[in-house]
Amino acid sequence: MTEKLDIDHLRQWIGRTTEASDIVTAQLVKGLRATLFQEIGEPKPGDAAPFTAHWCLAQPVAPTSMLGQDGHPTRGGFLPPVPLPRRMWAGGELEFVDALRVGDEAKRTSRISDVTMKTGSTSILCFVSVQHLVATSRGIAIRERQDIVYRDMSGTPQPAAAKPPPVAKHRETHMADPVLLFRYSALTFNGHRIHYDRDYVTKVEGYPGLIFHGPLQASLIVEMAAKLHGGQPPRKINYRGLQPLFEGSEFSINANETDAGMDVWTANSVGQPTMKGTATW
Repeated sequence: MTEKLDIDHLRQWIGRTTEASDIVTAQLVKGLRATLFQEIGEPKPGDAAPFTAHWCLAQPVAPTSMLGQDGHPTRGGFLPPVPLPRRMWAGGELEFVDALRVGDEAKRTSRISDVTMKTGSTSILCFVSVQHLVATSRGIAIRERQDIVYRDMSGTPQPAAAKPPPVAKHRETHMADPVLLFRYSALTFNGHRIHYDRDYVTKVEGYPGLIFHGPLQASLIVEMAAKLHGGQPPRKINYRGLQPLFEGSEFSINANETDAGMDVWTANSVGQPTMKGTATW
């Protein structure tokens, strides 16, 4: 940690808001479908985009001179300037109200809802929660809570204790290769070096390999849930990251129906869950 974490100062960011808008294009839909292992097709105006296409829209754009060592924009501005070098998408909640469609202008309104500090097993953790509202000319499309976690470099997060992997009724497997991670970084204009720069992620942040994006895992479990429910996305899904998923091996997307809805999760090559979600309709 380069400086003391002043939680009272950081909590002054609670309530800050920002807005951004973007157009859902056919090219974006094609690229995201390809990255999510879907049939690409030829999207036409009015065709529905993948359910989490909003994560590709109106992403912050900073000049190269304003990027930090990790490839993210330097701290401050809308997000609080948390002085902890590691940053990851920890989880969140999505509520799907209406589809985003090719040709839509989507407007995102974002508000910092909470900033908290916790002590983890290896380091201090700072959580920042952001509420997003995505709307089109038809009205609200998506309500979202995004949880971001910051941590210091004092200890590399260890794999979760090995348990017998859960048995999935529904399962798909794919390869977590660098091209997949690059494509998703490009779609989301995400310069975070942990997803494409192996020297950086192994030598600076101390991980064993490139790290799979949290929102990419979340996108895949949302799409799995919808596919198993007649193409209808969950009304609401809560999800959280359990441990990093690394490139270089097979991973799986899994689902089990429950009395309340569906449990969905991604898992690494040995079947250990890396992100888990609970979906309801």
